[in-house]
Amino acid sequence: MELTFTLNGVEKRLFSHPGENLRELLYRLGMLSVRDSDDGEGFAGSDLILVDGKPAYANLMIAAQAEGRTIRTAESLVKGKKLSIVQESMIDAGVVQSGYNSPAAALALADLLERSPDPSRAEVIDALSGIYNRATGYQQFFKAVELASRRMKDPGYTTQIAPEFREDLDVVGKVRKKVDGAKLVTARKAFVEDFVEQDACILKMLKSPHAHAYITSIDTSKAEALPGVVMVITYKNCPDVWYTFAGQGFPEPSPYDRRMFNQKLMHVGDRVAAVVAENGEIADKALGLIEVEYEVLEPVFTIEEAAAEGAPVIHGGTVEYVAGAPDELDSYNKGANPRDGKIIYQFPIHGDPRHNIAASVTGGIGDVDIGFAQADVVIDREYETSQVQQAPLETHVVYTQMDGERLVIHASTQVPWHLRRIVSTILGVSENQVRVIKERVGGGYGSKQDIVLEEVAAFATWSTGRSVFYHYTREEEFTSNSSRFPMKVRVKLGAKRDGTLTAVYMRVLANSGCFGNHCLTVPMNACSKSLPLVMCDNFKFDVITYYTNIPITGAYQGYGAPKGSFALQMALAELADELKMDHLKLVEKVRVKEGTMLEILRCLGEGREGTPAPVGSCGLGPALEEGADLIGWGKKDQPANPDVHIGQGLAIIQQGSGLPGLDHSCADVKMLADGSFMIHSGGADLGTGLDTVSVKVAAETLKVDMEQVSILSGDTDTTPFDTGAYASSGTFFSGNASLKAAVDLKEKILQVASRMLDEPVEELAVEKPGVVVGKKGKVSYREIAQETQAGLGSGQLVGYASFTSEDFAFPYGAHFCQVAVNTRTGEVKVQKYHALQDCGTPINPELALGQIYGGAFKSVAHSLWEEMVIDKEGVLTNPTLRDYGIPMITDLPEEFGAHLVFTDDAYGPFGGKSVSEISLNGASPALASAIHDAVGVWIRDWPFTPEKVLRALGKL
Repeated sequence: MELTFTLNGVEKRLFSHPGENLRELLYRLGMLSVRDSDDGEGFAGSDLILVDGKPAYANLMIAAQAEGRTIRTAESLVKGKKLSIVQESMIDAGVVQSGYNSPAAALALADLLERSPDPSRAEVIDALSGIYNRATGYQQFFKAVELASRRMKDPGYTTQIAPEFREDLDVVGKVRKKVDGAKLVTARKAFVEDFVEQDACILKMLKSPHAHAYITSIDTSKAEALPGVVMVITYKNCPDVWYTFAGQGFPEPSPYDRRMFNQKLMHVGDRVAAVVAENGEIADKALGLIEVEYEVLEPVFTIEEAAAEGAPVIHGGTVEYVAGAPDELDSYNKGANPRDGKIIYQFPIHGDPRHNIAASVTGGIGDVDIGFAQADVVIDREYETSQVQQAPLETHVVYTQMDGERLVIHASTQVPWHLRRIVSTILGVSENQVRVIKERVGGGYGSKQDIVLEEVAAFATWSTGRSVFYHYTREEEFTSNSSRFPMKVRVKLGAKRDGTLTAVYMRVLANSGCFGNHCLTVPMNACSKSLPLVMCDNFKFDVITYYTNIPITGAYQGYGAPKGSFALQMALAELADELKMDHLKLVEKVRVKEGTMLEILRCLGEGREGTPAPVGSCGLGPALEEGADLIGWGKKDQPANPDVHIGQGLAIIQQGSGLPGLDHSCADVKMLADGSFMIHSGGADLGTGLDTVSVKVAAETLKVDMEQVSILSGDTDTTPFDTGAYASSGTFFSGNASLKAAVDLKEKILQVASRMLDEPVEELAVEKPGVVVGKKGKVSYREIAQETQAGLGSGQLVGYASFTSEDFAFPYGAHFCQVAVNTRTGEVKVQKYHALQDCGTPINPELALGQIYGGAFKSVAHSLWEEMVIDKEGVLTNPTLRDYGIPMITDLPEEFGAHLVFTDDAYGPFGGKSVSEISLNGASPALASAIHDAVGVWIRDWPFTPEKVLRALGKL
């Protein structure tokens, strides 16, 4: 049918097929701002448009409804290259991070400010009530609106957006524009879907309806015969290669227990077959033509079921070891079921698949038995965490194509080099034949550390020569993407009457689902990021991870730390209650301080022996002091409603800054012909501002404005190696690599300047704006570049660095909250939440605040609302954002603050440490202890639902 409508002020006349979705039509017309984050559910707001001046979701309209209408998209906000005031203000406020639906948010706010130039907080909340933002926790939108509102009246208006640090530095520690902010907020080509060519094939997957079953028969002949079907992949024709989809450094501490497709299916949503077709409609039809028969097996879903005597075995195939095979392996493999395939361990991680144990480890220092015997008080508690989903706005996506004889993978990934290695291994080709381009990532939060769909599209392209596009639906994101490990954590504490700890024991039982990716390191992280927070001579821990048939688990921001933190910090709160001691006073007594030797690290390595280290920079002291003041510790005004009771809680937290001894980052900085610079960094910016970190440290070192430094990152062809963006490694490892490369280039610049000025290097210095100054004269970077790159020059100056380290840079934090608990309804309302975090020198202060807000609010949501719920058959009952319970701006605490506590770390770039992951570790123990403070009951498993509160109060 023919349509006529006005789009961003331009009349459009075009044809649309009956029933075509309006969002798809607009995207086809180049409106990249109109994205799909919710399978057309009308929840996330990534598809927001204005229709005749009123907000609407394009996904909920058919194209025919555009007839005669006036439609505006976020593209209308940009005039040429000039951003709107709203877009500029969003960047300045630090609210543009992953940026997937930042254009939609900008359109909503522009519409609001046109209607109400001085909007109230309530009006801002209303305008953004239909915009889901996982990255930044919403809070900074209020600052963005304030800036835009004032700038509309006074274009030169400025104000303090975030605290700034290090007066001795020019750009590091200062509020500066995010280097990719304009690209993201204006909806320029940035994400994988934006680079897909029209002739690309579409890949879709047939998923298992059963939690545990064998495929006894599969017939794809009808599907293959359907016109437009290019390829059908099953366990019969996929590569016979076993691998882990964990994006970890090789050799991985995860078992190779996955084949691209396998005869045995181990969770609802497991891969049965893939169809590659000319378009999505044909692919869907072909999926319906595949005939499959199953032998359904008894599933196991819980840790108790997996550990029970005679439990169904998830992995009953052959077990192999690359190194360290036990002597009894041949005996162990007797009776292995070939239909189960195999498991390959790179080295022992103490797994026992015949008893559903994926990995296990025991360690400690001192003697806990002696410690408990010396204690005046001993408490022994168990805490439980649920399975939760990362829920990024951009679901998993990949686009693969051939470039001559080479495979190119456009990926939304945190680990481009691990992805290249895994794909090349599966295809049986050398790595030089595979290129991975990390496009901008529309939210990852750990999930895009795992390789959950890329290798299938890569195999399809390699086999057929055709370009292939595969984009998870939201339901697939829930059922076929890694999620947070459910855990049961037992904590036993021994203490003297004055609070001195005499012994600490932690037992972690983890539910890995059917694959063992991260099965050792996530639960180990529950120990390694919680136990070193307290001082004690006697520690012991036991970790056991079980295989089950729940949806797959893996990496999630915070890794295992939120679970270990919940358990240990809750146990400290319960110990304080037993000792009749103020919770804050007990925490202050037992916490680590600068200089504390962390002997416990000796037994907390990731698959290897750890190394003791002293606590370096530590901002826990000022964080606790400031947090207590902000929350009004011990001062609670009881409301008039007798059913509502007020409580306060706190938690201290820590994380790491990468994995010393394991992580490795590289970078180079090139001087261009006019004296400007280009960084090539292997680091993978996920929206966190890592590229901005690299640009800042280079500009600071070379004494130039940030505008004189550009960056390319995360491309395996054009940038040097980096292990990836996980384990909070970005600032410390990738940032330090860029810093070292800039220092290396600076030294080379000084050597050339020394020859040009005929002065010793020792008497030269670099100064802004890019000049080398000596006692006799000065020379500009432009002149140096021309000298070195001329016909007889010495060659282009390039600084190169690789960064590895055995040094630790721990970020610390203290989170405080105040809740109101309604004893009649069980509702828990967060009145105040303050997150205080020590990230050393905050290199990007406004972006660091956004990371804290986003992480803390995710943690609040996990604690109160979010949970993946499966039924007795293993079917996920809430695989949509709405049903799952994703938090929106309307759910914010009444008072929500993120606060940066300055320390100057000895090892981080310009004193910087990590900031994002740690922010997820505090909410659950802080909220649970606040609930107890309010109504006297301990809720030891999250989420803390009204039903659980009422049950604990004896009212259910």
